[in-house]
Amino acid sequence: MKKKTEKRQRSNGLRPEYDLSQLKSGVRGKYYARYRAGTNLVLLSPDVAAYFPDEKAVNTALRTLIQAAKGTRRRAH
Repeated sequence: MKKKTEKRQRSNGLRPEYDLSQLKSGVRGKYYARYRAGTNLVLLSPDVAAYFPDEKAVNTALRTLIQAAKGTRRRAH
């Protein structure tokens, strides 16, 4: 029965070991509008991100890769 009482006391759903005072500048729902619009958010590894100054550069590189992959498939047939 003790476990049920503990669960009721934690109404926010967080574990007791989480120290919320360490979260200083978090913004709730920061990317919500983009998510609802269908935008995919992708986290790049730091070593990969170092090669791209902005999102436009990432998109250009990915489009080039897509075109190269399409070209490779056409030649194989």
